[in-house]
Amino acid sequence: MSRVTAGASKSRRGLVGIFGFSALCCVQGTQAGGVPTTATQLDTVTVNANQLLGETDSATIGTVYSEQFQNRPLSRPGELLEVVPGLIVTQHSGEGKANQYFLRGFNLDHGTDFASFVDGMPVNMPTHAHGQGYSDNNFLLPELVDSLSYRKGPYYAQYGDFSAAGAVDIRLRDHFDQSLLQFTGGTYGYARGLAAGSYALLGGTLLYGLEIKHYDGAYDKNDNFNTGNAVLRYSRPIEDGALHLTLMGYNARFDSTDQIPQRAIDQGLIDRLGCFDGACSDGGKTHRYSLSLVVDRRLGDGALSVSAYAIRYKLDLYSDFTYYLDDPVRGDQFEQFDARNVYGGALAYKLPLQLFGLRLANEVGLQTRDDAIGRVGLYHTEARARLDAPVSQNQVNEWSQALYLQTSVQWSDWLRSVAGLRYDHYDFDVHSDPGASSGRSGRVAQGIAQPKLTLVAGPFEKTELFLNLGKGFHSNDARGATAAEADTPLVAARGADLGLRSAIVPHLQATLSLFALHIDSELTFGGDTGDTEPNRPSARYGSELALYWQPLPHLVVDSDYAYTHTRFRDRQPQGNRIPEAATSVFALGATYESPQGWIIAARLRSFGRRPLIEDDSVSSHATTTLNLDGGYRFGTHLKASLQLLNALNSRDHDIDYFFASRITPGSSGGEPAAGVEDLHFHPVEPINLRAVLSYSY
Repeated sequence: MSRVTAGASKSRRGLVGIFGFSALCCVQGTQAGGVPTTATQLDTVTVNANQLLGETDSATIGTVYSEQFQNRPLSRPGELLEVVPGLIVTQHSGEGKANQYFLRGFNLDHGTDFASFVDGMPVNMPTHAHGQGYSDNNFLLPELVDSLSYRKGPYYAQYGDFSAAGAVDIRLRDHFDQSLLQFTGGTYGYARGLAAGSYALLGGTLLYGLEIKHYDGAYDKNDNFNTGNAVLRYSRPIEDGALHLTLMGYNARFDSTDQIPQRAIDQGLIDRLGCFDGACSDGGKTHRYSLSLVVDRRLGDGALSVSAYAIRYKLDLYSDFTYYLDDPVRGDQFEQFDARNVYGGALAYKLPLQLFGLRLANEVGLQTRDDAIGRVGLYHTEARARLDAPVSQNQVNEWSQALYLQTSVQWSDWLRSVAGLRYDHYDFDVHSDPGASSGRSGRVAQGIAQPKLTLVAGPFEKTELFLNLGKGFHSNDARGATAAEADTPLVAARGADLGLRSAIVPHLQATLSLFALHIDSELTFGGDTGDTEPNRPSARYGSELALYWQPLPHLVVDSDYAYTHTRFRDRQPQGNRIPEAATSVFALGATYESPQGWIIAARLRSFGRRPLIEDDSVSSHATTTLNLDGGYRFGTHLKASLQLLNALNSRDHDIDYFFASRITPGSSGGEPAAGVEDLHFHPVEPINLRAVLSYSY
């Protein structure tokens, strides 16, 4: 359950991988928009709970290996990202839709300002039909994940778009020691089958993973979530390096229960697990297919990494948030359609030097990404049938290029600096369907320079201090950048972190960070459009505390708490609170693995009240859930376990919004034509039991 490690070696016995921190020299390089290439292999780092071993450039950098999260109870694949301290993953719709993310005082919607990558490929989608930076991690197979490396703030030259709040790199396994068959069954029609393993092939290793999953869900309307997932990954050593070729495929179909209005429950029209009228036909289908190649090798005195990838992606999503507000006869259901091909590549070169007696670590990188969006559209629908002309329908080509430079200088035994500079350039080309009721064709281009600076002092008595300063950005939707009243294509973010990590207390490692983050334009969710929209400039000031404790040889406890003060920076009559921004996040986890084969894990997570409108006159309640996992290993081949999700049967909400809707049809009678402003929420699923049987051979 603990979260941070140092080094990239596969030798992770004992406390290795539990109480260390990853060094920036092994942080993965990235492609345009922050796409990681691969990590250069380091020597084995032996980590001790009572020492600070391994260099790191921030108190909020870490790597988590599979040994630490393999027993974590998960209700959905995206919750694997909650190994990032302070990150909360929820859902406001069906299981086939991207998760909702909260971090550092952001409601990140489906990924805006938090960049995620899987084995060298970006997950975030710019100019997406359902929201800028849409990040759907449902194609993840947790059993195939080897490690997650995370970092927070705009301080790292390898990262660009969507990484102002943070970024995570998910690295897949190269091999399995034993093949795996796993079957899971549970309440509400949950069924999952997994087969995974690896074989020697042509001087390398071929890894495979196959998953089939079905889930009805706890809501009155059946989710009917069906998904198939496949991964093939070939790895082999080459001269002074390694090659990785990865093929992934994911396909899902689902129905969904979106957020519901509180007054419909109060009036007895539906219960808290129900759906309302036309929204009962919400749902969709999606697929993601990808091919990626990463080659690492020594070149001269340095290390070269080259990568390339291609992704084919599609989403067809039906939603209804306002019911009869816009169309009192046929209802307000809409379809968001996105079909694109994504191509990208990167080159990074790392070169250590000695200059005037100083030790330097230099890195230079080139990155590019092209989103060829064949169609991104919005359509008015009724029971998933299109009505009238398209609201908007566009072809978009969005091409980004980036160059970055970074130098680390060891000035003395106790002082080190890291200086970086990144430049991103974006070209947007939008072709709007003239038959659509909105949209405008056009071209626009913009670049942005981002300086970065880090100072590291220590260790002093097993304690280090960090100062991070940097500029980052997020891109806006290309359709907005070419509109009549155009949005700024690239929006700057400026941050500062003051951090500390210490192992002065035996068997305990602690990190503390104080941060500030200013963004020139906040992206917020619009209930009437089901999309993210550019908003006012914002400021965040916060603190984060994380504790990692091993009181007994087989017991690991971790905890983190984050508080953020969030405000719009300009003065407006409606107020300066940022809707849905989480002010506090708390998590507590423990894992016990006995020598006799027993495994017990618990995870408590809570995120505090959120203002729902700018004057804070309406707010959400806090949300708290507890997940439990208990199991037993029968020798080296068989493991059986039980998972109890939402063990306290919390009736809290996964997400809350406040906007106007109309729940009565017709042009007269019932609710007013302007609708009623009300709380709309998606409830946490009731207590859920799942049984897992795993066989290794």
